[in-house]
Amino acid sequence: MNAQLKEKILAVMQSGVDREESTGFFRVALGLYYLSGLMTKETLDFKQLDRDFNRFIYHSIGKGHSITSILQYMSGEKVVRVVESKRFLKAFAEHCVEVPVENIPFLLGLNLGVAKDISKIDVRGPVADYIERQRQLREEADAS
Repeated sequence: MNAQLKEKILAVMQSGVDREESTGFFRVALGLYYLSGLMTKETLDFKQLDRDFNRFIYHSIGKGHSITSILQYMSGEKVVRVVESKRFLKAFAEHCVEVPVENIPFLLGLNLGVAKDISKIDVRGPVADYIERQRQLREEADAS
């Protein structure tokens, strides 16, 4: 993780109006960057990658959080409130241009797929519903 990436994620975090919202913004922005970074043909050193992310997470929002817990958060109901927040979307689009806002449903779907493969959990629920709504909206926009 470089200093620029950290600054961008913290800028999104600061768009939250209270501690809970700011923490949610941080988790989702960081999680989206993490997931988008997986989309490469290069071999990734997950041990080093996770260590870097975990260190930044600890320094930013404190103990009790990790990249694993952030990815779990991103497969739960609370993530939908964040990704539907106009304040989050505006801040993320402004500060995190390397991860286009229109890629959010795809990245959340990727995360759900990994969660399903690892833990065999049922991925139906609020996040899957959000992804489906976004797909329908995209299809309607493409049709007009």
